[in-house]
Amino acid sequence: MRIKSAEVNVTSPGRNFVTLRITTEDGVTGLGDATLNGRELAVRAYLDDHVVPLLLGEDAARIEDTWQYLYRGAYWRRGPVTMAAIAAVDTALWDIKAQYAGMPLYQLLGGACRTGALAYGHASGRDVPELLDSVRAHLALGYRAIRIQTGIPGLDSVYGVAASSPGGGERYDYEPARRVTGGGRLRPTVEIWDTRAYMRHVPAVFEAVRSEFGPELPLLHDAHHRMTPIQAARLSRDLEPYDLFWLEDATPAEDQEALRLIRHHTTTPLAIGEVFNSVHDYTTLLSGRLIDYVRSAVTHTGGVTAMKKLLDLAAVYGIRSGMHGPTDISPVGMAAALHLDLAVHNFGIQEYMRHSPQTLDVFRTSYRFEDGLLHPSDTPGLGVDLDTEAAAHFPYQQAYLPVNRLSDGTVHDW
Repeated sequence: MRIKSAEVNVTSPGRNFVTLRITTEDGVTGLGDATLNGRELAVRAYLDDHVVPLLLGEDAARIEDTWQYLYRGAYWRRGPVTMAAIAAVDTALWDIKAQYAGMPLYQLLGGACRTGALAYGHASGRDVPELLDSVRAHLALGYRAIRIQTGIPGLDSVYGVAASSPGGGERYDYEPARRVTGGGRLRPTVEIWDTRAYMRHVPAVFEAVRSEFGPELPLLHDAHHRMTPIQAARLSRDLEPYDLFWLEDATPAEDQEALRLIRHHTTTPLAIGEVFNSVHDYTTLLSGRLIDYVRSAVTHTGGVTAMKKLLDLAAVYGIRSGMHGPTDISPVGMAAALHLDLAVHNFGIQEYMRHSPQTLDVFRTSYRFEDGLLHPSDTPGLGVDLDTEAAAHFPYQQAYLPVNRLSDGTVHDW
């Protein structure tokens, strides 16, 4: 199982993806997702210039040792670029090992704990009527849990609100990063934000959704790091009558102690972690039981090896998984998450934005979505193939995520 080659593929079928493909001397190929939205080329360079030369000729079966070598051996640890690169290597090696075993990856992780993973979709609207149409469309698609995001009066654009599509359905091409196709200079889009207007508006939105769809439908909401701890405590308490499945990223995630203040004021379940990339980002949150759901992605948190360890630690404190799964996680990263979803005991829910038809022409998937549940399939390995010929038709296009400013021009968390 010696590694013969490792190649980094950057393709843009609707949005940019970075994929590592490792091939053994006997021709078995494994894939790992290394996509870091808006900073894709930094991860490509890290892999090409610093990691791939270390892999050639090494034993693909030594997954734990390889992980430790890349993490500890670099001396400069953690950070999103480093951890996305390590995740790609780790996931590709697990893909290879499972193919050698002739099993889907979840079997090597301990076997299935459930028949499928409950998934939530992203309903949104520029106003409440459009949002309600989007919820109906998602229910028609089979979703049993729905994230609610809506426009805010007085603000031109708001995170999580896609342009409308016929019938209010999900947009396959929803992607906040602005792309450039010509030779002009690209700068991030600037969005104007008003936290107080947001806090006044959101409870009425959930009142309308609950009135329309009743108390049983699990509803989620992403605050996207935009409130101070005391603001987040207030909104969390105001939302208690609407029985949220979770409030996500209520305050900037770097300050773990901030969650303690929120927790003291509300019983609304809390989820955080999509910008985290290491178990060390969670130590206070887990030991203090300050959150209810871990939101990290396999792609950004060191791969299957690291994510499994993180979720096992979370289980000690009764905290469940809610892995990050928008369309800037490639189908390779999504498949890796689904194998963990099936195998870990403390699964909670899986974010699932469907990829565009263009993306699925490049990444050939075998996972399935049925009756609100996702299953990674029983194909040996991850169950995803990369069509490099199709990928070549979609060259990289530079893109930046937006930047938030307050009305007076102050830069704010996006």
